[in-house]
Amino acid sequence: QVQLVESGGGLVQAGGSLRLSCAASGRTFSNYVMGWFRQAPGKEREFVAAISWSAGSTKYADSVKGRFTISRDNAKNTVDLQMNSLKPEDTAVYYCAADRRPGGVPSISPGLYNYWGQGTQVTVSS
Repeated sequence: QVQLVESGGGLVQAGGSLRLSCAASGRTFSNYVMGWFRQAPGKEREFVAAISWSAGSTKYADSVKGRFTISRDNAKNTVDLQMNSLKPEDTAVYYCAADRRPGGVPSISPGLYNYWGQGTQVTVSS
């Protein structure tokens, strides 16, 4: 079992930056693909970014490419999402997720992720 706890959300003006962090429990964290998803009011949950167990492979949604950076520290059991040049359309609840498939590659499909955090609110004002 893996427990995920997100932090770092808040209110920021357009053009600003935030850094989200996800702390994971469990000894096998380093084996998992980790992802960030978001859900805005009235919309479906959507993929934001994902990173392989070794951090050798990353994947980003087109809407955040060049602005967001995902990283992980397996020694600390954390995965971060650095968000720059934020836009009002980035406003959403952001979720951290873990994919426990052995040898998994970063995936955009929320159905492949087994564990989810409770989410952290990010609000970008115009």
